[in-house]
Amino acid sequence: MVVSEKFRTFVLVNGTYQKMIRALLLILSILLAATVSTAKVRYPGPKTYVYRYYLHDKQGCGCTLNQPHRYLSQKAIERRRHQRLKVDSTDLPVSKAYIDSFRVKGVQILGASRWSNTVLASAEDTLLLSRLSALKCVREARLVFVSPDSIEGNPKPERPKIHGEYNRWDSLRGDPLGMARTQIEMLGGERLHEIDLRGQGMTVAVLDGGFQNADLIPCFNNTHIIGVQDFIRPLKGNRTPPLERPYTSIDHGTRVLSAMAAQSEEVMMGTAPLADYWLLRCEDPLTEQPIEEDYWTMAAEFADSVGADIISSSLGYNEYDADFGSYHLQDLDGHTALISQAASLLARKGIVLCCSAGNAGMKAWKKITVPADAEDILTIGAVDKDGRNAPFASVGPTQDGRVKPDVVAMGASTALISGRGTLVNDMGTSFSTPIVSGLVACLWQGLRHKTALEIINLVRQSASQYDTPDNILGYGIPNFWQAYLVGKMDTGYDTQND
Repeated sequence: MVVSEKFRTFVLVNGTYQKMIRALLLILSILLAATVSTAKVRYPGPKTYVYRYYLHDKQGCGCTLNQPHRYLSQKAIERRRHQRLKVDSTDLPVSKAYIDSFRVKGVQILGASRWSNTVLASAEDTLLLSRLSALKCVREARLVFVSPDSIEGNPKPERPKIHGEYNRWDSLRGDPLGMARTQIEMLGGERLHEIDLRGQGMTVAVLDGGFQNADLIPCFNNTHIIGVQDFIRPLKGNRTPPLERPYTSIDHGTRVLSAMAAQSEEVMMGTAPLADYWLLRCEDPLTEQPIEEDYWTMAAEFADSVGADIISSSLGYNEYDADFGSYHLQDLDGHTALISQAASLLARKGIVLCCSAGNAGMKAWKKITVPADAEDILTIGAVDKDGRNAPFASVGPTQDGRVKPDVVAMGASTALISGRGTLVNDMGTSFSTPIVSGLVACLWQGLRHKTALEIINLVRQSASQYDTPDNILGYGIPNFWQAYLVGKMDTGYDTQND
């Protein structure tokens, strides 16, 4: 380690060894902290492999299209009926008989996807998993996860302490929207709030990697969280109860949730503070492998089955760890990636998906990530407070020429609440996305006669450059108040008093 000339001068001028020792200790502590933060630790448990098995059909599933109540909630059924959508074969569950055929000693079934008709199974023995691919019901088998030998960071992070109070400079006295006013006003959202459209009666499913302390942070005390679900296979020896794992993981989802659901007047108000929320953990923060797409798909199917109206997803993939390789630009067609196949189905189930475009704009990839390439969704890019494109935001179009992103919102930077309960500003399409998701909930609350596709089109048509879209801002900055007025005119409503 080379000591700088400035440091040597400091020691000579002060003429004391004590100050030199203190300075050296400070440098050593910084170096030690940097070493610890990047240190690798052994991945928990034995070497494990996971295969995705594609099945031929759904024979023996024990359900029919005439009995949707056996596999869908009443709310999910009503959502389809309200939008004149039929239950189809993708809604039928995976055949129980087929799933049972995978139940052999040494194999753990992690889940199944009814939309892709797949089964996810893990084992320590790859030969055992290979033999299962010979089952008559299996059309194709694909390796989607190999546990790494080591990872960076702590596999079982502890919850940080929560700050019970905000700093005095974090509030705008007399302003109910607080520091979120700029990001809400940019999209005309405050006008919806003024007529009491704040998401009441709408259900939003948030798909993310962790909602650290969202069950304890004061700004969520009045948030109506219906439930939480963890789709990540538990680490061996993890004794944390399944319903608590999402709250002990990373705080990315906490920040995302705050942009929609925070209720702290004069400090931070979300775009849909009175909506109902499902918190679904489907991103493994320890690795990046194709199994993430299975987790996401299962979470989206769960959201559908329990009757969610909107899915907010700030997750995206284009490159995986180890030897799994990456997607190529030609794969961005909305139908190649498993996750994009699932996302492209959502509007047909009556759900609006708001999905982050990705943050690869300044990287070699540059383009949107999957499932942002899906059809019939709202892909969200990012701009700054002046409406200028955020250079990190991924760009379009899709491989088949569709406009992406669809719209943009404030993501450089966004006012949020962290897992410590503090007001922070963070950057990314991860955080512009929930701003839009919440306002979609408010818009749809006021236009309940509309279908998912109609809501998507209203948002696009309200945007600032709808007539001249490009591959950077898409259709531009949406105006949700304008979308609401246009939507009401479609049915002859009187808007003069709004």
